Amino acid sequence: MADWVLDASAVLAVVLTEPGGDRVRPLIADSLLSAVNLAEVATRLLDLGFAAAEVDRLLERLRFSVVPFDAGLAVSAGRLRTQTRHLGLSLGDRACLALAQREQLPVLTADRAWARLDVGVEVVLIR
Repeated sequence: MADWVLDASAVLAVVLTEPGGDRVRPLIADSLLSAVNLAEVATRLLDLGFAAAEVDRLLERLRFSVVPFDAGLAVSAGRLRTQTRHLGLSLGDRACLALAQREQLPVLTADRAWARLDVGVEVVLIR
């Protein structure tokens, strides 16, 4: 059973040893990650110059559970647009929040703008 939902920024903080990553690392095994956010993490690592095989190895070592982005999550993420537009949240951000809403779990993120959200999800800033 999971205790957390991870935003892509939280995973990247661990992988890139950024501030806040040390807070996330011990929680990874008890966390969920939307498949959309996994795509964001992989994309960012590739953009930073990591080889595809290295990205695969890095992500395999992390023990979070990846949750498919199904029709229900897609619709929920779409509905969040109205409530989050003023903060400029992306589809990936809303996918993360939709998963947290559905699972009734807090979300870990490095995105400080999320602290101003009122979408029925506890937001825990990692830095």
